[in-house]
Amino acid sequence: MRPATFTLGDGTNGTVKLLFQLNAALASNNLTASIDNASGKLTISASNDYASHTLGGADGGAIGGTLASTLTFSVPSAPVADVNAQTTRAGLVKQFNDILDQITTTAQDSSFNGVNLLNGDNLKLVFNETGKSTISIQGVTFNPTGLGLSTLSSGTDFIDNNATNAVLSKLNTVSTTLRSQASAFGSNLSIVQARQDFSKNLINVLQTGSSNLTLADTNEEAANSQALTTRQSIAVSALSLANQSQQSVLQLLR
Repeated sequence: MRPATFTLGDGTNGTVKLLFQLNAALASNNLTASIDNASGKLTISASNDYASHTLGGADGGAIGGTLASTLTFSVPSAPVADVNAQTTRAGLVKQFNDILDQITTTAQDSSFNGVNLLNGDNLKLVFNETGKSTISIQGVTFNPTGLGLSTLSSGTDFIDNNATNAVLSKLNTVSTTLRSQASAFGSNLSIVQARQDFSKNLINVLQTGSSNLTLADTNEEAANSQALTTRQSIAVSALSLANQSQQSVLQLLR
């Protein structure tokens, strides 16, 4: 628990006069204040599920200030942990650690052709046959250690808002890092896809040109074949008629 410092007064210059002002000053330390109208007693209690300190005790919850010598303080009650809340928080710790294990295995399995960009490997792509057009993609180490995350301990982490906020702060930093890296990978992917589309179009153009040079039009060739057959038939017929004419002339001369 952190010290909660405030000044009681008439409400001006940041001093605390009303109950809601006192609760606002105590809120960051998981404390709440209430007043018994009948007896006029002011009670300050911890809303911390873990209840790790005794209010007014010597273990860090001591009550001090200028009013300590003029007011009478009752003996504080011993802290009582909320068992159900602590069970829930212990379950959250286990879930968090399980997710870290999944991050580890996912990063290890994110490989293709022996290259894992999430495990520190680099990838070099060649775009043309001469090898002069290339792109190098820098890999990252995005296992829990590389992301700055570590396993949590039940009874220490998530025990109160402060401990939870510390973990959330790390997760926010990790989230920003992941978004930044995803943007970098996305930019590289756009370049690769553009070059892939260009290569596919170039292949199609070359294949079309090659086909035009080597493949025949079956309809045209069939027509040419039929025309050739017809010409041959006509030539044979003409030759036969010519031979018959010559035979007739020779018969007349005899």
